Amino acid sequence: MLHKTWMDKETIRTVECVHTDAKKYMVDRALTKGKTYELKNETDEFYFVIDNTGKMGGYYKEYFKN
Repeated sequence: MLHKTWMDKETIRTVECVHTDAKKYMVDRALTKGKTYELKNETDEFYFVIDNTGKMGGYYKEYFKN
């Protein structure tokens, strides 16, 4: 149940969104190009950040730069 404590977890670092041109999903509703987000957790393929909705979301790393 690790996912239930991610919102309270210390920020690892910040990442900047470089684009929202998703092929399959509507990412532009939750992310803004050029905005910096707090990285709370990461896997090999995803970053988990608090997005524009105020909730935790998992997004492909291709949308961000370190």
